[in-house]
Amino acid sequence: MTLLKKVKILLADDHQILRDGLRTLLNTQNDMEVVGEAETGRQAIEMSVAHCPDVLVMDVIMPELNGIEATCRLKKEQPGVKVLALSMHADRKFVTEMLRAGASGFLLKECAFRELAEAIRAIVAGKVYLSPSISKVVVEEYLDFLNEDKECVSSGHVLSLREREVLQQIAEGKGNRDIAKSLLVSVKTVETHKYNIMRKLGLRSVAELTKYAIKSGITSID
Repeated sequence: MTLLKKVKILLADDHQILRDGLRTLLNTQNDMEVVGEAETGRQAIEMSVAHCPDVLVMDVIMPELNGIEATCRLKKEQPGVKVLALSMHADRKFVTEMLRAGASGFLLKECAFRELAEAIRAIVAGKVYLSPSISKVVVEEYLDFLNEDKECVSSGHVLSLREREVLQQIAEGKGNRDIAKSLLVSVKTVETHKYNIMRKLGLRSVAELTKYAIKSGITSID
């Protein structure tokens, strides 16, 4: 008798109670198995390399490295891993940036578990899965794209991935030494990144950087 090949799932969310609940529910499915958990975007990338999951269920807002940046980096390093965004936020900026980063689906945390299981099976089969309310956001974004001046470029895309990572940690209230330790670089390197970020965005203070990071969806006030 041929054994059913289970979908290997990695959970990435900074709330332990949510991970516990999802792990318990997903492991009840005959065709699914949770192989690991991460509480930051950086851990999600590291654990994905270690466990080689088929699907990474990724929260959008996480400390140190958010789900958007983590997804973008992960898809470059492990393009075969499918990313399913699971978030409280239906804001257009979160949805569109996650899809641009390479996510194969986007669900709201208010969804029923049945929909989550359905979404996982769909993206493993090579499909894209969006909650109904998210589909509306994507359609609106596409219509706006058709009507906007295509020469317009978001200032957020002026920053490199590392600069966006540094910006997120600045907005989270971390000092240069803590950021340097987190990224395994020197304090001087962090200061250089900070200077370049301010120069590119035309901002002059940490308060302005924090406001920009929240507005751009790089981090959240939650």
